[in-house]
Amino acid sequence: MASAKLKYLSLGILVFQTTSLVLTMRYSRTLQGDGPRYLASSAVVVAEFLKILTCLGLVFKDHSYSGRALSSILRQEILHKPIDTLKLAIPSGIYTLQNNLLYVALSNLDAATYQVTYQLKILTTALFSVSMLGRRLGVYQWLSLLILMAGIALVQWPADSPSDPQKEQLTAGSQFVGLVAVLVACCSSGFAGVYFEKILKETKQSVWVRNIQLGMFGLFFGIFGMLAYDGDRVQEHGMFQGYNTLTWIVVALQALGGLVIAAVIKYADNILKGFATSLSIILSTFISYFWLEDFEPTSVFFLGTVLVIMATFLYGYESKPAPNPSRA
Repeated sequence: MASAKLKYLSLGILVFQTTSLVLTMRYSRTLQGDGPRYLASSAVVVAEFLKILTCLGLVFKDHSYSGRALSSILRQEILHKPIDTLKLAIPSGIYTLQNNLLYVALSNLDAATYQVTYQLKILTTALFSVSMLGRRLGVYQWLSLLILMAGIALVQWPADSPSDPQKEQLTAGSQFVGLVAVLVACCSSGFAGVYFEKILKETKQSVWVRNIQLGMFGLFFGIFGMLAYDGDRVQEHGMFQGYNTLTWIVVALQALGGLVIAAVIKYADNILKGFATSLSIILSTFISYFWLEDFEPTSVFFLGTVLVIMATFLYGYESKPAPNPSRA
């Protein structure tokens, strides 16, 4: 009974986290306000720092709140195993790139289109699992991947809407930038997730310690990217320029994403995870239409969305993968 409660609680939190992150991130990137808008690169850095603090707290808790034990674990698993630690530089750099790309995508795409298109990471993860882990997919899974590609193609199908030609051209260019950002993020998510799973299978190290290692590299890459691309603006207005309550909510939701997914994988199965993803897509579509008012649904979009949701369930129907607590 307790296990069932934890299962549905973790799924409920996943639906809330996924939907609210996408919507608040989209709203924060399009909200017109006084002063400079917050830097996406800065938000990624702060989120990485919060992830490290959270994982340190979880390791501290797992070792009976002993500071000496925490210090010993960190020295033993990070400083005394430099090769194992350096292996995580690759997925960490890719995750940092991915997190920055999601801000670019949601600055140029509405929440509903982003949510559906981002499910293409199922395809990239499956292909990398086959090539890197030697995993075999069943008939239902291959069929689901074909349905997924068809659904996302329909979601991206251009809508006929008479409007100002100049505005339409700008919108088309913006959507193209957003689409490219999502596609690159899907590829990076698939590769980094499978690479991280491979590392976890080769060692018996704690998931939270691994996430601390990822966070350390992520913090380094994030700061480097922030200074390289936004260094002038950081010097002029500071790292926390444009931050408000909404910005901190976005950062906190992004920081908690990987921990929520780890909990879902621990307590729930793949089908229920697909159910949570589908609910998140539906909620994002409704809120994007009724609240943000930046999305006009079409019959083709709805057909594509239904196909993507079907593919999500179908992929989980036959799949019994090993735990993969990779980050979001």
